[in-house]
Amino acid sequence: MPTPINAVYDLGGTGPTTLYSHATGFHAMCWQPIANRLSNHHNIAYDARGHGNTPVDPEWIVDWQTHGADAAAVAATLYDNGPMLGVGHSMGGAAMLMAALAQPQLFRGLIVYEPIVTPPEVSIPGNGGGNFLAVGARKRRSTFESFDAAIANYSAKPPLNVFDPECLEAYVRGGFAEGPDGHVHLKCAPESEARNYEAGGNHNTWIRLGELRIPVWVISGLPQPMQPSSRMRALAEQIPSARYIELDNLGHFGPMQAPAQIAEIIASFPA
Repeated sequence: MPTPINAVYDLGGTGPTTLYSHATGFHAMCWQPIANRLSNHHNIAYDARGHGNTPVDPEWIVDWQTHGADAAAVAATLYDNGPMLGVGHSMGGAAMLMAALAQPQLFRGLIVYEPIVTPPEVSIPGNGGGNFLAVGARKRRSTFESFDAAIANYSAKPPLNVFDPECLEAYVRGGFAEGPDGHVHLKCAPESEARNYEAGGNHNTWIRLGELRIPVWVISGLPQPMQPSSRMRALAEQIPSARYIELDNLGHFGPMQAPAQIAEIIASFPA
């Protein structure tokens, strides 16, 4: 197992280890509001490559299989405390599924919120104008006058205005860094975020889901056409030990919309 390059954070709590993996464009500290509600878990989160404080080679051709390998490498460093619960959102959910497929002994179970895992017949557009998430990422404003200015901007308009205020604060405080110009700058460069979106379909996880033998809870927000939520029930049906949970009051950013609700689900996972 390779030594992880990822920045890893202890988010507090005592008890069984719970490892968190974040979505594209996010970072480990986005999980802090949920961890704050789980004091009886030892909460650990990490930054994916090119996100937060984890570096990325600008020449790296983004490959989500590597994100899965990184998740497994981080989990391996925590295994002295026994198999852990893996929690992932979006890209992070896919990374956790890949890690559990590669190293099932590391995990006692998974909770994945709308993981980006698609059946073979569904293609995710690569580079070019067909991937609207990548197009949007490249246009993303990456600099603000201050942390407070970034929070005010995001809270006033979609898509981040749906965040719980505590989660928006965590997203901005952990996702920006103050520069020598006195302004704050995104740690995850727009180009890096865009490349992650373009690479979202380059793994074969869907066809291997039937190999999972650990409990997996698949959480979906309100199913919407052409959104990850539209295939979550079908994804859960591929996993022999899966439980499907549908939260119709939430969207794709569910963990950041309702941290108390998601923490309650995590707390209910069997020990």
